[in-house]
Amino acid sequence: MQSQASVEFESNEQVSSLFGKLDENVQFIEENFNVETQLKGLTLEVSGEEKKVDQVKSLLQELIQVLQRQKRLDKQDLLYAINLKKAGMDSNLQNLYSETFVYTAMGKPVRPKTLGQKRYLEAIKKNDVVFGVGPAGTGKTYLAMACAVKAFKAQEVSRIILTRPAVEAGESLGFLPGDLQMKVDPYLRPLYDALFDLMGFDTYQKYVEQGLIEVAPLAYMRGRTLDNAYVILDEAQNTTPQQMKMFLTRLGFGSKAIITGDITQIDLPAGKKSGLKTVLKILKNVRGVSSIYLTRYDIVRHPLVQRIIDAYDTFEKEEKTLKKEKKKILKEDEQKHEDK
Repeated sequence: MQSQASVEFESNEQVSSLFGKLDENVQFIEENFNVETQLKGLTLEVSGEEKKVDQVKSLLQELIQVLQRQKRLDKQDLLYAINLKKAGMDSNLQNLYSETFVYTAMGKPVRPKTLGQKRYLEAIKKNDVVFGVGPAGTGKTYLAMACAVKAFKAQEVSRIILTRPAVEAGESLGFLPGDLQMKVDPYLRPLYDALFDLMGFDTYQKYVEQGLIEVAPLAYMRGRTLDNAYVILDEAQNTTPQQMKMFLTRLGFGSKAIITGDITQIDLPAGKKSGLKTVLKILKNVRGVSSIYLTRYDIVRHPLVQRIIDAYDTFEKEEKTLKKEKKKILKEDEQKHEDK
């Protein structure tokens, strides 16, 4: 059933901000919902299938509320809102603009860009141990780092400790040039990059020299007690259950631990259990521990990342279906053979 709806703007500036450069934003909306739009003064008329028109009207009203808080519409916010509307979910974008909790070294505000990220940050505020689990591009590590930098600047903790298992290195580690620190540095590079962005290189270097910031492989944590520290374990899906237990029992007084990982990208040798998958079951009812699961809707990288992840998920589901069908056929053949 065809339908039509109208959305009112407050000013020409608001229209210009929502439409974007060369009207790319409104064209993007038209393509995603298969509707047509026509601007008449400060009124945008939307026509198309009734359900789609209702979705677009609701979306535009939310985007106008965002523009009331800021003058520019972020393309990532638009993509996020569109994806949730298409899925029949409410994006509540305006709630994401209520908090800028830290700024980068260049003065860029850091804030949650999805509702999943907002829940993640709220969990970090309230708990001493938080697991952030989700696919690539959901901001798990960067937001944890931003929280650490904020707490450090506010003198809530006296140091920041960042660690990762160097599982990917395997036996090839010994063939890399330099001492042990130089060998593991490539695996810690994403952590360095985030710190440089949040603090600036000179500030980071000063704190490293003072021993107030430490970036090290997980093996360096054994035997230590980490007091008054903000500790982040990244790529935790590549820990073994023993390594995960070792890490969690390092936590001292006045410390907070954030553990991030993606259980769909485990690089451990075949047959080895992931410490992250195991610990999520063990600690699910422990007070002071929170587990936040981010999804494809929380991806804040290039739109292609989301499509790539979706394609992999579809492929893996099809592979599982084929395996089940093959097993079923083999069982039926065996049964027929036995019956004979």
